Amino acid sequence: MRVSPALAAEVKRLDGFNASACLNCGACTALCPLGYEILPRKMFRLVLLGLEERLMEHAPQIYSCLLCRMCEANCPAGVHIAGNIRALRSVVGRRHLSLRNA
Repeated sequence: MRVSPALAAEVKRLDGFNASACLNCGACTALCPLGYEILPRKMFRLVLLGLEERLMEHAPQIYSCLLCRMCEANCPAGVHIAGNIRALRSVVGRRHLSLRNA
């Protein structure tokens, strides 16, 4: 698996992305009404580690998130999960476009 330092750097430049505060406790995934195990704690870890290919595999989950903020309301670390998911949508969208145009 290839690591992309550019991915983490791009996401960290986005205003308000605070996934590094995630404690990886799992409270968010337990509350997701869609039952996606990947959202959001594992997703954030993939970004912080620069695992772009693995992140792109989960694009459908990123876009299907309801942004209901149930996870965010119960996050003990105060991670802005809905905002982080919006940021990931932006990054994933740009990456998909660049791959299609390549």
